[in-house]
Amino acid sequence: LLFQWLIFPVTPKLITHNSFFPNHVLRVTTHNIAVACETRLSTVVNGTSPGPELRIRSGETTWIRVYNDMESQNLTMAREKDPQHANKRQHWHGLSQRTAVFSDGSPQGSQWPIPPGHFFDYELRPELSDSGTYFYHSHVGVQALTAAGPLIVEDCGKPPYRYDEERILQWSDFFPQTDEELQSGLEAVPFVWSGETSAVLLNGKGIGIGQNLSEDGGSCTLPVIDVAPGKTYRFRFIGSTGLSLVSMAFEGHNNLTIIQVDGGEWTQPASVSHMQLGSGQRFDALFVAKTKRELEAEKRTAYFLQFETRDRPAVYRGYAVLRYSKSAPLPKQPAKAPLRLPNTTYDWLEYQLRPLYPEPMGHPTLAEVTRRVIIDAVQMVNPTSNHLIWRLANLSWTGDEVQTPLLVDIYKRGDAAMPNYDAALSNHGWDPKTRAFPAKVGEVLEIVWQNTGSLVKSGGAVDMHPFHAHGQHFYDIGSGNGSYDAEANEEKLVRMGYKAVKRDTTMLYRYSTVTNPGAPAGWRAWRIRVNQPGVWLIHCHTIQHMVMG
Repeated sequence: LLFQWLIFPVTPKLITHNSFFPNHVLRVTTHNIAVACETRLSTVVNGTSPGPELRIRSGETTWIRVYNDMESQNLTMAREKDPQHANKRQHWHGLSQRTAVFSDGSPQGSQWPIPPGHFFDYELRPELSDSGTYFYHSHVGVQALTAAGPLIVEDCGKPPYRYDEERILQWSDFFPQTDEELQSGLEAVPFVWSGETSAVLLNGKGIGIGQNLSEDGGSCTLPVIDVAPGKTYRFRFIGSTGLSLVSMAFEGHNNLTIIQVDGGEWTQPASVSHMQLGSGQRFDALFVAKTKRELEAEKRTAYFLQFETRDRPAVYRGYAVLRYSKSAPLPKQPAKAPLRLPNTTYDWLEYQLRPLYPEPMGHPTLAEVTRRVIIDAVQMVNPTSNHLIWRLANLSWTGDEVQTPLLVDIYKRGDAAMPNYDAALSNHGWDPKTRAFPAKVGEVLEIVWQNTGSLVKSGGAVDMHPFHAHGQHFYDIGSGNGSYDAEANEEKLVRMGYKAVKRDTTMLYRYSTVTNPGAPAGWRAWRIRVNQPGVWLIHCHTIQHMVMG
């Protein structure tokens, strides 16, 4: 879905010269890569998946050139014929492009796709308050399953928490089908589901279902996290999964402390016994390694990180090794799970995270809200095309309907291309002509995501959705079962003295696996003071759901 904060368009001056050199270069190609004990034709960045780690400075301008080196294909706009695998866009997930709106990388929103054999120079200028953990990924089809990598915005000064070193833990899903096979199936009539994840990977490594650990290395090995005794680490958890909500915990260690969420928002320390990570989410946590004395007493040099998928029809369980000594042999995958992870997901850290540096105004109160936009997520069969689709507020978005990216169109045609605000108010919040949700700078919006039972075959199945906002971060004011009751939730916030943190991705949970078709089945509420003009996507970050609308 496109949200567009209304402003008067201004045409920038065109500047060209031949002495420009970007700070970073990313080249996107397709290669057969060894992953999860198999070989898969995948979209990769600089030859690897995940792609290279990028580090940039807050308060400075960084230019990143992205080449599309994938082979050319004949492209049409018909969704059933064109998976658009040759096109490319790069999104800087979670990083607000408030000063470089054309560099957001959103499909048919802020820029044209990058055709094969071409490049695009992205301008990133994070503010001082943006330091934190992000990631970059393709925003075309299902390419983000493999075309993704960590993006770290470094602090200019000392961070508010002390630690010795840091580690990146980037999580992704593995599907054995090619990108084209996956997307073609999701867009086919009859519908062909991708299947559940065949492996959850940590930093690109993991064991596929039905595969055995390899003794000689390669892709069929357990991922390893190296730590030294007695040190404190900043673990940067990055959820770049396509489908999976992952629950995880360290064997013999229960001292994780959340210190930052979704980049930029430092939190008061929040101790957790296990982590939970949805697609698009990031959490930074302090991890205190055992001392040499503790290791000697336990006679161990390695422990397992156990991780499992949640709220899916099948559970994938995997392991990584937390290693204290590189000279010691790696343990084999355990025959029996050493940990018992919680099955419930919907109460993890809800109404618990609080900002370390609260803003003077805090999150908007219910009395400040000028407009509420309710967006219900509905799975259904398109009565015209017979495609299985997702609709949000009665709108299914694939980008195929847009001939020119909305932001480009506004700069070319001015007011004639602007969404009709009044028309949107009487049409679920979106303008029928541009298919965008307009908002005015200065408005205080309350966006309510409403889960529902599936309409497909009158089944009433309920799914979970990690909803993500491009651009300005929002205040997450909670979630619950059934339908949203604004007054009851506001009373809860006041009673708790709760100060909401800013997020860019939060979960719309499911509270049961099935309900009546179309029945309310859970909600998530955001509030936002609109102050960053631009064209921004808001969408479910489950990749299959994005393809389905």
